[in-house]
Amino acid sequence: MLKALVLVAAALASPHGADGRVLHETLESGGLARTYRLFVPARLPPWPALVLVLHGGFGTGDGAARQTGFDGEAARHGFVVAYPDGLARSWNAITCCGPAERSGVDDVGFLVRLVGVLEARYRVDPRRAYATGISNGGLMAYVLACRAAGTFAAIGPVAATLDVASCSPTRPVSVLHIHGSADENIPFAGGRGAKGVTGNVWRSVPDTIRRWRRLDRCRPPTERRKGDVAVSRSECAAGAAVELDLIRGGGHSWPGGRRMSPLLDPPSAALDATAALWRFFAAHPRRP
Repeated sequence: MLKALVLVAAALASPHGADGRVLHETLESGGLARTYRLFVPARLPPWPALVLVLHGGFGTGDGAARQTGFDGEAARHGFVVAYPDGLARSWNAITCCGPAERSGVDDVGFLVRLVGVLEARYRVDPRRAYATGISNGGLMAYVLACRAAGTFAAIGPVAATLDVASCSPTRPVSVLHIHGSADENIPFAGGRGAKGVTGNVWRSVPDTIRRWRRLDRCRPPTERRKGDVAVSRSECAAGAAVELDLIRGGGHSWPGGRRMSPLLDPPSAALDATAALWRFFAAHPRRP
């Protein structure tokens, strides 16, 4: 049985006051000691869901927990949430970013292995493993959907895009993509971002969504507006769905979350991304 080495076990509450346990653990993967933060609610139902939250470039798992507030969502709804740490604060999303991409580290292998460890320990429902992330973490979520569709039922990229040339998921994966119209790091319309630090020329978000709708064999989308959020949603094969939530005036940030640095864009108040992602995930388990 796969086992992780527990380094630090916190007491009965998360830093946000959520009711549960916070653990910091290490897992060997690809010859490397990989670390992650874990939140386990005090009241965990049988066969819970699992959500991986992937930090952005220069971030950490602990930072992602503070930024998104997913501990509180997990405590309210009874699911396990893990915040892995990328190598040197970066993820190998194939075309980006930093030390992880340059070294070719197998982040897909690490994250799939982490899901296996947590499924075994907490009897996680294998039909309900999900991944979300912002920026470099959102790019990584798309790579997981392309290369590990048998593990993840749905993903929730925030302020990211599908930037890999080859993507052949083995089954439909639901996608909720959240993006700000004023994002200058990974622009909605694509191209090189005015605030970007990687030099990448990004695929546009509309092209990303069209591409994923083809992969998931989706029907034509329906459009609606909720305040400053334009929602475009398609129903797809095998009960999957692909949805884009575009926030008018939103920047490169986690909507409804915490601003982690004065250098980063202020989070939009038009959408609670954490709550929206959990509602989407809960509605889209993997189906036969």
